Amino acid sequence: MALIHEFENSGNWLFRRRGWLPAIIFIPILAYLFIEGSEKLSYNLAEEMVFLGISLFGLLLRIITVGRTPGKTSGRNTKKQLAEQINTNGIYSLVRHPLYLGNFFMWLGPVLFLRSISFTIIFGLAYWLYYERIMFAEEQFLRGKFGEEYDKWASRVPAFIPSFRNYKRAELPFSFRNILKRENTGFTLIFLVFALLDLARNFSEGGVLRMNNIWLYLVIFAVIFWLVFRILRKNTTILNVKGR
Repeated sequence: MALIHEFENSGNWLFRRRGWLPAIIFIPILAYLFIEGSEKLSYNLAEEMVFLGISLFGLLLRIITVGRTPGKTSGRNTKKQLAEQINTNGIYSLVRHPLYLGNFFMWLGPVLFLRSISFTIIFGLAYWLYYERIMFAEEQFLRGKFGEEYDKWASRVPAFIPSFRNYKRAELPFSFRNILKRENTGFTLIFLVFALLDLARNFSEGGVLRMNNIWLYLVIFAVIFWLVFRILRKNTTILNVKGR
């Protein structure tokens, strides 16, 4: 099999599993927590709020992206590639893969929780190898479907590191309802991940399942937030936005 086809096939395989496969990173994270224990990972609220802020910054990038893009272009489809048009305005005039850039920062926060330079470097390399294949597969699909239109856009917009030289204002208005519908799970997972890391850190330190109050309160709030909008999404149409 030609290398280009191997990259595309593996990228499509990872694409279909991108909703859960990155969670495997929890295995080495938890192992590191139990190995290091209280020696390097003592509770420091100021540092951990910075790490949380980094993850929320990643979510903000996703919010900026999802809030102004039409449906069937940046959805959560997991079965196959899907695009009825190319997003070229707004954040897509700065970077070709803003959702994956947002995901990077969302995962970077929990990784920094470990206070390990080497683990952070390994994470960065693993993340790039993983999403490089997915981005390659997506771009092959878009290039095959839109041809020269896609090539012109890709030639002036970087793949992962934003450039502000060719910014174009988004055509669609920002939809807050679409954000509440599509990103409430991501919001909740951020707090759940940090709460679980705090729980695991405390257990490795003293052998007791205990969560520091700040993380306990935050995760309770996040879960309630998720339940409310989960119910609204499943039982009402209040969060539906035409064309999104």
